[in-house]
Amino acid sequence: MWEWAAVEQAAAVRSGRVSAVELVRAHLDRIAEVNPRVNAVTQLLAEQAVEQARALDRRRAAGEDVGPLAGVPFTVKESIAVRGVPTTHGAVRLKDFVAPDDAPPVARLRAAGAIPVGHTNMPTLTLAGVHTRSELFGDTLNPWDATVTPGGSSGGDGVAVATGMAGLGLGNDAGGSVRLPASFCGVAALKPTCGRFAADHRLRPEDEPPLGAQLFVVDGPLARTVADLRAAFEVLAGASPRDPRAVPVPVRGEPAPRRVAVVADPGGRGVHPTVRAAVGRAAGALSDAGYEVAEVPDVPALDEALSAYGRLLMTEFTPAWPVVRTLLGEGGHRYVEQSMAESPPVDVTEYVRLTGVVLGVKRAWAEFLDRYPLLLGPVFTEPPVAPGVESRDAAGHALVGSALRLCTATSLAGLPAVAVPTGLAEGLPTGVQLVGRAFREDLCLAGASVVEERFGVLTPVGGPARTPAGS
Repeated sequence: MWEWAAVEQAAAVRSGRVSAVELVRAHLDRIAEVNPRVNAVTQLLAEQAVEQARALDRRRAAGEDVGPLAGVPFTVKESIAVRGVPTTHGAVRLKDFVAPDDAPPVARLRAAGAIPVGHTNMPTLTLAGVHTRSELFGDTLNPWDATVTPGGSSGGDGVAVATGMAGLGLGNDAGGSVRLPASFCGVAALKPTCGRFAADHRLRPEDEPPLGAQLFVVDGPLARTVADLRAAFEVLAGASPRDPRAVPVPVRGEPAPRRVAVVADPGGRGVHPTVRAAVGRAAGALSDAGYEVAEVPDVPALDEALSAYGRLLMTEFTPAWPVVRTLLGEGGHRYVEQSMAESPPVDVTEYVRLTGVVLGVKRAWAEFLDRYPLLLGPVFTEPPVAPGVESRDAAGHALVGSALRLCTATSLAGLPAVAVPTGLAEGLPTGVQLVGRAFREDLCLAGASVVEERFGVLTPVGGPARTPAGS
């Protein structure tokens, strides 16, 4: 059952063909088999999950509607609260930080019948890099090849979904953090528009996030199929009093021209041939499906977006950095300090100016997407890299930052994007992303469905065929 798509799992439970208990136990068995090889699931919620499944089965037997995601097991990143379970952020000093309530997206998934089966690994505090290694739980391995990273920061969920340990994963993305692990692990992911899903990323009620964290960080699902992403999207969308940013925009918009802009090398900084080929294959699939596909010179305001993103966030990190640094564990400070060296904090005058730059970037993208409702481009302009290369030295940091440039720019612009696989190259997954107009996730999902139909679904897989030397 763990091999089925999430929508198939839910349909089987709703019809009574299988029970929710059977479905959950199948996934728990899969976790027991695979997780020791990949270290993605950090806190297993076995007893709670089985009890929730029993309750759902009783409700179904009584004739109640058990929801569109009935019985589907899902994992939750260590930075997103699950009621009664520590929200550790991968940090030793937060290991007993028990959440009093579910975060809004966890509550929405539960209300739709889905069942959380575990927390998943991430870089410590999301600040230790883009490889999924935490002070508390160690390294998560890429299920295709452990000599490369599974990506991050939502890498635990990417691996859990890719290996069949969960039907869905719930992560978050502030610059590629669901899209990158999806691309490296061979699954799909949705980064929604800022304001589409309700979220709550506070450690304590009084710890409201600063402006950049308010605008750039969004929770998003990972899944093995685009249809599963769509089902999760429709459940997660909507307003909530717990998050005044979330707005009640319909999940489907008016028909739009089937027109796609293609940029394989944003900014002309270089793109690996395998990545360029993946973008080309996806463009061909869209063209064959009737989309008007046009190569364009570049994406809007890329340099302005990258500069503003780095300097805004590094300025916001600076006041708390002396304390936060102590929470990151050995070596965990390197990534942020290299980011600060690359994008030094600014004074208040420049910070205020940069808030205006954000609006200008959003306007430039809105005008671009008014002509081209979709943009096709890379998630990462290089093949998967070795674990931790972004934190080793300035060259590795610059390589990874440059390769993520389209993710970074679209996060600053607050736009939706779907990452979708495009097959394999030298035994590793390749993928692309489709970026859309604000609140037009439906267009991104439609385009991603075309790509998936052409290249198929790559997962689930059983675990890495190659392991690091000496392991």
